[in-house]
Amino acid sequence: MENHREITTVQASTILISTIIGVGVLPLPLFAVRGGGSGAPLVTLAGIILAAIGLFILTILGIRHPEKTIITYSNDIVGKWLGKMCSMIVIFFFIILSALAAREFGEVVVSAVLRETPLEVTVIVMLLIACLSVRYNINTFAYIHNFYVPAILGPVLIIVAFSLKNANPLYLRPIIETNLFSMVKGMLTISALFQGSFIVTMVIPFMKNPKQAKKASFWGIFISGGVYLLIVIATIAVFGTEEIKQIFWPTLELARTTALPGNILQRLDVIFLAVWVTAVFTTLFSSYYFTIYSLKQMAKLKDHRMLSFFMMPFVFFLAMLPQNILQLYDVIQIAGRAGLLITILYPAMLLGIDLVRGRSRRKKSDAQES
Repeated sequence: MENHREITTVQASTILISTIIGVGVLPLPLFAVRGGGSGAPLVTLAGIILAAIGLFILTILGIRHPEKTIITYSNDIVGKWLGKMCSMIVIFFFIILSALAAREFGEVVVSAVLRETPLEVTVIVMLLIACLSVRYNINTFAYIHNFYVPAILGPVLIIVAFSLKNANPLYLRPIIETNLFSMVKGMLTISALFQGSFIVTMVIPFMKNPKQAKKASFWGIFISGGVYLLIVIATIAVFGTEEIKQIFWPTLELARTTALPGNILQRLDVIFLAVWVTAVFTTLFSSYYFTIYSLKQMAKLKDHRMLSFFMMPFVFFLAMLPQNILQLYDVIQIAGRAGLLITILYPAMLLGIDLVRGRSRRKKSDAQES
């Protein structure tokens, strides 16, 4: 191991929470409503369950190979060449996720805050911050996530809680929509927002007790999924499904309409945007760190720092490919749903092969002993 096992179970949970809660918070209710109408909370819950299944599969794989990441143990499971090819696909997918996160950040900042600032500048600034941050080791990576989690969770939960005073429970009916195909698409889109949890494959080899990864994964998906579900419920209860369909970033609009008691703060959108910027950074930080660290393992380099700025032009180029924000969100939804093949089905295939091979090895050893 290159670093001592210093990541605790709590730190592993906070890494998952701050990675999952990120750029997708703003359009989350819109994606859910498009998929399920007033049944959006059910669609969101289904997406969370699907994401939890994927995370559980990754966790089991990590526990079975506690000294390696998915980039290295995939070679042991499916063979060197096939494993490398699949690993390259995984790395390229996370390059795309990093690019889309940076571009979405730039679009929101330019549209809501810095209207005169060129889009390219905001994207480059966020990528530069990520490039500088990923140059540290895995333990610093864990400390950064651990530090920012309270700053992300606290304000979001406060906004959701105080927004409920304007809620109308009738907006949450009926619970189930009849368009099953649309609900399935919405479920897949919501589940795609949890793809950052793939970072657990890189975290487990550095945990003090890798067997506690199940506990860390449970709390990570439970807390982040709970926050997402509360945001969807609160937004629908305040605005209703038809109005949400006309709003590009419903969560931001929810913060704008929420005030603290006594009119201490009449609009919380400024605070929410500050929290959201932090959440975007932690998500981009994780996806970019996974990309750089995985490339370092593929190339068998001693250090990953030299790759941080080397990869930045490629990520920036991909980030600027969508022509406008509408095309950007189309790409995000399509890439997210297609990415489930990489983040859920591919690990499920690895786990299935690994279990079969492990069983055959046990049978051989039992036969030799007898």
